[in-house]
Amino acid sequence: MASERKPMDGMTAAAYAAYALSEAAVIFPITPASRMAETVEAWSAAGKKNLLGQPVMVKEMQSEKGVAGMVHGSLAGGALTSTFTASQGLMLMIPNLYKIAGELLPGVFHITSRSLSAHALSIFGDHQDIMAIRPSGICMLASNSVQECMDLSLVAHLSAIQGSLPFAHFFDGFRTSDEITTIDTISPEAMRGLVDWDAVQRFKAQAMDCQNPMMRGTDQNPDIYFQNREAANRYYNAMPAIVQANMDKVAQLTGRAYHLFDYVGAPDATRVVAAMGSACDTLAEAAAHLNAQGQKVGVLKVRLYRPFDATAAMAALPNTVQVLAALDRTKEPGSQGEPLLQDLVQAAFDSGRKMDVIGGRYGLSSKEFSPADAIAVFDHLRLFSGEAAGAESGADKALRRFTVGITDDVTRLSIPVGPAVNTLPNNRYQQSIFYGFGSDGTVGANKQAAKMVGDATGSYVQEYSWFDGKKSGGLTISYQRFSNAPIHSPYLVEEADYIGCHKDIYPLRGYPMLDHLKDGGIFVLNCPWGSLEALGAHLPAAFKQALAAKHARFFQIDANKLAQEVGLGPRINMIMETAFFKLAGVMDFEQAVELLKRDIATLYAAKGQKVIDANIAAIDQTAARLKEVRYPASWAHAKTGAVASNAQAIAEGPAYIRDYFAPISRLEGNQLPVSAMHPAGFQPLGSTAYEKRRVAVNIPEWDVDKCIQCYQCATVCPHAAIRPFVAAPAELEGAPDAFATKPATLAALKGKQLRIQVFPEDCVGCGSCADNCPAPGKALVMKPLSSQLDAQRENLAFAQKNISPKDHLAAPTTVATLQLQQPLLQFSGCCGGCGETPHVKMLTQLFGDRLIIANATGCSSIWGAYSPSMPYCANKRGHGPAWGNSLFEDNAEYGFGITRALDVRRSGLTNLLQQQLADGSSQMDEETRSLIEDWLEFKDEPNAAGNLGRIICENLEAYRPATSEEASRIQRILAEKTLFQKKSVWIVGGDGWAYDIDFDGLDEVLASKQNVNILVLDTEGYSNTGGEMSKATQLGSVSGFSLDGKPTPKKKLGRMMLQYDYVYVANICLGANMQQTIDAFREAESYNGPSIVVALCPCISWGIHGGMATNIRLAKEGVKAGFWPLFRFDPRRAAAGKDPLQVDYAQPTGNMEEFLNKQNRFTALAGRLPQHSALLQSELAKEGTDDYRTLTNLAGVYQRAECDSRSNSLGRDSISA
Repeated sequence: MASERKPMDGMTAAAYAAYALSEAAVIFPITPASRMAETVEAWSAAGKKNLLGQPVMVKEMQSEKGVAGMVHGSLAGGALTSTFTASQGLMLMIPNLYKIAGELLPGVFHITSRSLSAHALSIFGDHQDIMAIRPSGICMLASNSVQECMDLSLVAHLSAIQGSLPFAHFFDGFRTSDEITTIDTISPEAMRGLVDWDAVQRFKAQAMDCQNPMMRGTDQNPDIYFQNREAANRYYNAMPAIVQANMDKVAQLTGRAYHLFDYVGAPDATRVVAAMGSACDTLAEAAAHLNAQGQKVGVLKVRLYRPFDATAAMAALPNTVQVLAALDRTKEPGSQGEPLLQDLVQAAFDSGRKMDVIGGRYGLSSKEFSPADAIAVFDHLRLFSGEAAGAESGADKALRRFTVGITDDVTRLSIPVGPAVNTLPNNRYQQSIFYGFGSDGTVGANKQAAKMVGDATGSYVQEYSWFDGKKSGGLTISYQRFSNAPIHSPYLVEEADYIGCHKDIYPLRGYPMLDHLKDGGIFVLNCPWGSLEALGAHLPAAFKQALAAKHARFFQIDANKLAQEVGLGPRINMIMETAFFKLAGVMDFEQAVELLKRDIATLYAAKGQKVIDANIAAIDQTAARLKEVRYPASWAHAKTGAVASNAQAIAEGPAYIRDYFAPISRLEGNQLPVSAMHPAGFQPLGSTAYEKRRVAVNIPEWDVDKCIQCYQCATVCPHAAIRPFVAAPAELEGAPDAFATKPATLAALKGKQLRIQVFPEDCVGCGSCADNCPAPGKALVMKPLSSQLDAQRENLAFAQKNISPKDHLAAPTTVATLQLQQPLLQFSGCCGGCGETPHVKMLTQLFGDRLIIANATGCSSIWGAYSPSMPYCANKRGHGPAWGNSLFEDNAEYGFGITRALDVRRSGLTNLLQQQLADGSSQMDEETRSLIEDWLEFKDEPNAAGNLGRIICENLEAYRPATSEEASRIQRILAEKTLFQKKSVWIVGGDGWAYDIDFDGLDEVLASKQNVNILVLDTEGYSNTGGEMSKATQLGSVSGFSLDGKPTPKKKLGRMMLQYDYVYVANICLGANMQQTIDAFREAESYNGPSIVVALCPCISWGIHGGMATNIRLAKEGVKAGFWPLFRFDPRRAAAGKDPLQVDYAQPTGNMEEFLNKQNRFTALAGRLPQHSALLQSELAKEGTDDYRTLTNLAGVYQRAECDSRSNSLGRDSISA
């Protein structure tokens, strides 16, 4: 079959040609491009053949730098090669792009264009990355839609082969890459006839071959380099014609015509907008709308951007054009204009055409570009075309460089945008919006439903989902369109027939959901309030008013209750999807139910019949549970209703909370002006305390009588949402009746009362605390939030107001005493049961008021710094972790730079203090002189240095210098007063960072002998991009890029670092041994040299069968089975005559097979390839036994003489913090 109509996303569409015309695909995970690589890998693993008759060789490298190098080598070796990347990944490839282009090699890079990290990271789409590679010599071809991804990816491969130049085929990240829409595919066999096979053979004939040897990549001098660089001009000159010829071939095959530049609009247009990417379809739709009203506007769609054919660009434009606007989805600070503008200005000038060419920026970081924005641009052009009149005219409003879609009240570059406009063509549309909850399955279900409807009914579909940065438990919004005609509307639904709200807290958060509901549309709320009275009490007054104003048909269903009853836990996706099919009318309901059940049997086959049956039971019961709410007319004027519990705190909070955090939390961030932003992107700490997300279904209830006061619940909580409060008797006066306490048993807390208190609106209900509770009969039991909320909110308010911290009563050296310290990491957006955050939270409890974190990009940077919700917070003195992120690939170097900068600055402070002591004219008192001398001696002792520095500064501030020179010196000392305290710098990141992309940097930093601390959060895979394989992934584990199980053993990072006998090394796992974890952190921080702590962190990507609530238990089982070794290597012990290596776990006695079979990442392979899985699992079990034997053999081998000379200069006598 040459063509098949089916719904798919842009990445799948692009993968068709990439697979057919590649012999090798070199990959590395990055959002959102990873799914292209995963698709190609899946096809390869299934044995699918490319057009050369064999499966594509797929290889994951350690970084995009490695990918680019291998792509270069693979092309040099004569294999047609492609890769898939975006953003910073593309930036790492730039040096090789120059080489690949310079050697005329036909590689193809498929790029889901994405923002670059500047003032902040953003995973969303724009053209900053693609514009950064313009000078490299790579050809650049843009796809504007999912259909074009199918067609033009083929053109890119055909043209690269025929023209002997590499191509970057790019399309908008998320907006096009993740949008599902109905397209016509091109089969591989249909592609075969379009390929220039002679050109393929010519390419292979030039491959590196010792039977036809040539030298490439040589060194050249000034006499010939310039000429040689110019020798490739003819290839670039020929490329536009080659691309057009291949576009014509595709058109003959498919009937879809493309040109280097396509013009759409009025044939006599006076105003034209040029753009690339998905905005082209929005502009075209808006132009058609305006032209129907008698205006004369058009759109120039730029397809081949490099080489830029200026003649073709000008030829595509009508002769009547008076003003042309170039819209760029990028920003080049300090330039005369963005790239497309500059190209078109020069093209117009060279052509002699008399037209005004102006430029605008739009859509950075997937900022929505709507028809109203497009119309605003066309309207702005009237100021240049002479069509503006009256109040609209005026040179002061005619911006030659402008922005659209934001309010720039600082540099005044933004143009005004009118209200939303319906520009959809006159076809039949059904539009829906779904407000989901991260991990409830809504996004996946909507994508599946869109495909199902498209396949079953022949309707054209469009599905696009947006999600916030929380790892799970955040907001997701899915948009669907169904139509009887192709859909070319790449913007959000603005007038929905159906809106589903899948989380009951969303109305209380003030989300403007009903703003986008069509009058008389359907609104479905998942909530437990089954009566009109309950709904009236729990819904805000403004929400009730909006429902009535829209004349909405209002339905209620308790999907969470039904999901619990049938055994689905929090997965309500099939319930809400069934409700949609029951009410929306997009297809016959009985047929939809039948198809849903069919899909469930396929989708959940790997999860077992029990899961399949539970989903089918949920579908069967949904219609009966769905209730229409006949709300009274009085709701139109409702004055009473629920009020968010954080409303008062926000109103009384600092300006950042009121004016920045609150609007973003209400989904009104798009309305914030430029003046609301910090120019460098800096943000204050502690904003998560204002969120009160209230997302848990169940929260822990504390049984005071059963509690054994182990403090483990607070230790393991990923969100710091359950904590001990220790009260003096007087502090309990006036306590609520439910505020139970018991005598504290810690010796340091004698005479005081203990309470374990949950933060009911911050807890996410993961259950980790309750599952891990070691008390007989469990002192913590998960109970419905509705039964706990009011009482626990009152209890928490009393505790926070009346009970003072008791952190000064005991040193934080044990599990119990550490939990008396305030956690300075709280309420983050990490997954429920996360294995990373408890480790980092512990860092903040140990060193938080002097902690500086250099954080690699990854899960820990997203849950750690998702704007505007900052989980790191300060103590009562305003001191807390200073946190920074550079990139994924350079975090070790970034943190090392911070460390050395502090060393340099403290050295400068030391010199100033020594000069002050040596100043003979100074009249400084003896007390201050003595304090300075003490500080110079103890400046590396954290507590002493900070306390001494505080007193020194107080004395110097009161002192009157004797001379102007002394006054200047003291002023400089006081300017650096924060440096008196010894900082604790930690370089933190995941295994993808430490094991793979920045391993060279990690090694360099550890080899330096400098005093630097490193924490590796090892989740055994690329958790942030979807759980793809890293070198930390275990043997036999199934993950992205290792569908047949990882064939190689896990890289033993900790063991490798033992080769540096001056590095402190620890392998830890909080769940397996909490005290060892505390000891390792304290020892590493106190060691005056490089230290690395590698922590095993159970992850949601493991697919733990008991859920993330059981991750602590699972970690213990893993250590017991030998899956993860626990050890510490402290060079200072050798100086004391002790063995520096301590093995902190017993000889493995646990059952490795039982442990592995509790995780989907291992059972998935066992179900599909049982013999292969059994072999890999047996090898893994043997490896665990061998690890223990190796470590115990190493213990005792190290001799004092080997480490003496190093340890004497690197260690303090004491390892206390």
